Amino acid sequence: MNVCYTYENTFTEYPPIVGITDLCKMLGIGRNSAYELVNNGTIKSIRVGKKHRIPKVNAIIYLNNNVDLSNLL
Repeated sequence: MNVCYTYENTFTEYPPIVGITDLCKMLGIGRNSAYELVNNGTIKSIRVGKKHRIPKVNAIIYLNNNVDLSNLL
């Protein structure tokens, strides 16, 4: 079973660029985990002043690279 999240069908309720709060909601993770993912470059972000701006596509790329479906089979 191979699932591919696409830009057209994933996180459609979010704008093209999100902040940390939205990233947390999108991935169902806490703030510390979200900051860890962007600070270590796992999810690419753009710094605007002190804030991280994350292109939604980068969260989708992260999902496609890291979702483990073996427990569903």
